[in-house]
Amino acid sequence: MGFDPNSTILFLLAGLVILFVIAQSIFFLVRAYRHGKEIGVNPAQMRKTMFSTAVFTVAPAVSILLGVITLSKFLGLPLPWLRLSVIGAITYELPAATSTAQALGISLSETVTDPKVYTAICWVMTLGIFPGLIWVPLFIKKIQGGLMKIKNKDGKWGDIVMTAMFLGMISAFLGMVFADIRSGLVGWIPIFVLLFSALVMGICGLLIKKCGMKWLENYALPVSMLCAMVFAAVITPVIRG
Repeated sequence: MGFDPNSTILFLLAGLVILFVIAQSIFFLVRAYRHGKEIGVNPAQMRKTMFSTAVFTVAPAVSILLGVITLSKFLGLPLPWLRLSVIGAITYELPAATSTAQALGISLSETVTDPKVYTAICWVMTLGIFPGLIWVPLFIKKIQGGLMKIKNKDGKWGDIVMTAMFLGMISAFLGMVFADIRSGLVGWIPIFVLLFSALVMGICGLLIKKCGMKWLENYALPVSMLCAMVFAAVITPVIRG
């Protein structure tokens, strides 16, 4: 009997965890709404805030959905659904799964059916992101305090530090993109997709700043991801011949 990453039991386990998270969110939403009424906040204003907030979650949800679709190709649907619905992010989950598969000499072009490989990927994903659950409550105040001191002392340095941290994170991911260049023109496919995605994001930035399309701020990321996926689907068969 082979291992199936889309088995019913995995769907049930993932569904139970996600239902718990949804129930928790609803619980705190109701508590916050009741407390707002107790302290005199206008109910109409609270409902308006809830609606506008729900609308603005559509764009991030599209990005998450794309991540689930990408990971489900080789990990099945339950695990990516669970990870990206609760704590994970495509910028972490995909590199973690890819690195683990490469270390085990497994190709991710097909669905993982080896339970040992699947379990190893699950453990790497979990253990890799778990320290954040500890570091954030223990050190976030000190980190924020240090950044605020830098920003208050000299405002530009606070922005420089945050920008440098972001670029450092992006640089770490770029290593995976450039790793396959030696494999010939096919290895350049991720580079072409990266450049096209950056181009689309740049166009979105111009539309936001020059054309006043502020609503696009929340949709620039999913738009660039969708365009990049379509572009990759077009050029990959062309380059591979």
